[in-house]
Amino acid sequence: MPDSSDLSTPAAPTPRRSSSWRRWLLGTLLPVYLLTTFVGTLARVDGQSMEDTLRSGDLLLLLKYPRWLSAWGVPLTYPRPGDVVIFKAPADSPYSYETVWGVRHRPYNVKRVMALGGDEVAIQDGEVVVNGRVVFRELGGEGFLNPQAPQRVPPGHVWVLGDNRRLGESLDSRAYGPVDLRDVAGPANLRLWPQPGLIGPDPGR
Repeated sequence: MPDSSDLSTPAAPTPRRSSSWRRWLLGTLLPVYLLTTFVGTLARVDGQSMEDTLRSGDLLLLLKYPRWLSAWGVPLTYPRPGDVVIFKAPADSPYSYETVWGVRHRPYNVKRVMALGGDEVAIQDGEVVVNGRVVFRELGGEGFLNPQAPQRVPPGHVWVLGDNRRLGESLDSRAYGPVDLRDVAGPANLRLWPQPGLIGPDPGR
């Protein structure tokens, strides 16, 4: 008979730390990635182009799901005139770029939708006119708006304007034209800080 001392019990397998690490990574980071990519995320205002409605440092809730639902063919009203949206300005415009730490990039902007694809928009006598209807009027002849001939917004685009319409304070569709909806991250009509609540309508309407 064999000596019992020669019999050994197989050692229990050592847990694979790399496998546990991968499970933790997927279980934690994947939901965050999906949430911030397809549902919503936070956005901070930087600059004066939306004053007095928004101020630099305000924290907004950016909703991304309307963009994806629209891209997937789900019928919904997106965007709407008057929506505050976050987007990248047209890539073919020199006004769309800035250089930070020596790196030239196209930053995100926050503006208000004034006209949709198919609308005709013009600036005449200090008024923004969409489809023959005045949607913004200067007060007291402030001279904020330079005249622009009527133009038709292409399908799949929006025409945007900052709420701060003083000359030189907002780079918007007056400078770079209509914005492609593919460059729009989504609406941001809710401020989270410092004054939580829905962002009000265009002060000029």
